Amino acid sequence: EIPIFLYGETRTSRHIPNDVLKELHGFIHMFEDTPEFVARHILREAKTYLDSLAPPFFRALTHYASDGSYSWHCPGHSGGVAFLKSPVGQMFHQFFGENMLRADVCNAVDELGQLLDHTGPVAASERNAARIFNADNLFFVTNGTSTSNKMVWHSTVAPDDIVVVDRNCHKSILHAITMTGSIPVFLTPTRNHYGIIGPIPLSEFTPENIQKKIDANPFARNATGKPRILTITQSTYDGVLYNVETIKSMLDGKIDTLHFDEAWLPHATFHDFYKGMHAIGKDRPRCKESMIFATQSTHKMLAGLSQASQILIQDSETRSLDRDIFNEAYLMHTSTSPQYAIIASCDVSASMMEPPGGTALVEESIMEALDFRRAMRKVDAEFGDSWWFKVWGPEHLADEGVGDPDDWVLRANERWHGFGDLAPGFNMLDPIKSTIITPGLDVDGDFADSGMPAAIVTKYLAEHGVIVEKTGLYSFFIMFTIGITKGRWNTMLTALQQFKDDYDRNQPLWRALPEFIIKYPRYERMGLKELCDAIHGIYKANDIARLTTEMYLSNMEPAMKPSDAFAKMAHRDIDRVEIDKLEGRITSVLLTPYPPGIPLLIPGERFNATIVRYLKFARDFNERFPGFETDIHGLVKGEVDGKSVYYVDCVR
Repeated sequence: EIPIFLYGETRTSRHIPNDVLKELHGFIHMFEDTPEFVARHILREAKTYLDSLAPPFFRALTHYASDGSYSWHCPGHSGGVAFLKSPVGQMFHQFFGENMLRADVCNAVDELGQLLDHTGPVAASERNAARIFNADNLFFVTNGTSTSNKMVWHSTVAPDDIVVVDRNCHKSILHAITMTGSIPVFLTPTRNHYGIIGPIPLSEFTPENIQKKIDANPFARNATGKPRILTITQSTYDGVLYNVETIKSMLDGKIDTLHFDEAWLPHATFHDFYKGMHAIGKDRPRCKESMIFATQSTHKMLAGLSQASQILIQDSETRSLDRDIFNEAYLMHTSTSPQYAIIASCDVSASMMEPPGGTALVEESIMEALDFRRAMRKVDAEFGDSWWFKVWGPEHLADEGVGDPDDWVLRANERWHGFGDLAPGFNMLDPIKSTIITPGLDVDGDFADSGMPAAIVTKYLAEHGVIVEKTGLYSFFIMFTIGITKGRWNTMLTALQQFKDDYDRNQPLWRALPEFIIKYPRYERMGLKELCDAIHGIYKANDIARLTTEMYLSNMEPAMKPSDAFAKMAHRDIDRVEIDKLEGRITSVLLTPYPPGIPLLIPGERFNATIVRYLKFARDFNERFPGFETDIHGLVKGEVDGKSVYYVDCVR
């Protein structure tokens, strides 16, 4: 705690109330001790306080970087000295600074400990973070939650194991399926016509339903033993959460390991708003048999540097983590030259979240998010019959403060979410994840006469210094992390008002989007409203909202094990097939459209007519509206007679 002293001449502790006394570190009485002694006493308390702030690894790293030792180990820039020998290197040195470069060291520095072996200050910091996050074990990971997920899987899953996976999973989980040679059965989430991924219905989680899926899979039906792992995206990109205790009660002992990909949820354990809606927390009951893993991106919602991640583990009543076995998988995926600044940021971001400070940070994020929502509604009300943007969420919003978490629970058949018949109390929306809906499309998939496709809105925002996280057809996504400020979200709101003004005036694009027009001069004679009308018209004519929904909910037929299909690509036993000829072919690669960035097909699955129809639309749209292309990872672009042609690598 910050040292606090009372300064006075005659008053003593006899005159001070106890609730004040307990906050004090001492008294300073004039005309008693010398000023020099008082100064030394204050400095001692200040030093004790400052020394207590830094967590173990960060403290050791700062001491090492400042002690002036000559190093003969890599990296070759030797504390930044190499950069000083070149003009461009000096620019680099000036930009990043002395401390960062002096702290960029290799794993030969014994006093800093080892990330690979979890020793010394690294281990002390991992133990400290485990205490703060209420986990039995915690491991720092320096190359993102994509790698954390693969570590969890490789510590648990072997070839031909049955794995139960959220179809709305991150691509790293699908990579893990391919790498381990496992056999996936998928739980299918809901989806609305805005393109927002909803929750997996509770009925999908029943052991009976999972067994039906196993029996229906030609590669899984003859497997023996229970599934090795369940992986659920918690929360979804758009902020939909699951009641973890409900899932645990249904599947404890039915599946060996319950893995929650909480890349977007490391903040939840620090606030009662999210009670029961995250994997591991204070006083949370253990499973009897199944172990719980949570993988978290501390760089997404907390203060970690990019790629800062962590793995949390809660033992069951009957099983404990074998750290030596787990570390074999950890070593498989960890660089022998980890970036120590990322380790330090894992350490510091965990320390920052220790209550009560961490609770206050999360409370502030929730408050800022709700104030933004309230401000958007105020603007909408003042515009009256004129159009404005909506923030996706429940109809009721507390007038002040955080309100009741129950306000954010998803209830069956409420129109605002469009996910249909949901189980009571099973899902809620995290209010700090804000999806802004642009006019032109409703949740039922019906198009208005005019509209503002989100791709145009977000390009406009970018040219006005506002960068968003994700863009859909008629929605875009922003997050209220612990670093968001009032200035930032108020600037967002004013930029949206500027867009409205420019749209209503049909501002020429050379004025509304000058940087965009330099790259794509074909649009320079159009106005902002004209461009919106043109793209909106194409979306409406092709009923694209319903098409994308049907595409993701269509039947994905497994024709090969994912690892076998991927091996065909590695051996070049593939055909490069044009879009028009894809129906019925087996993909050897992941196919992932952006937006929304959710894998559509995985290696070994067969193309159906709905997916091919969408790919044809994307091809034609990209040709007609360059600069607004739908990027589809897995498509190979070629050119025939000056025209773009798209292919997918399929099993021969």
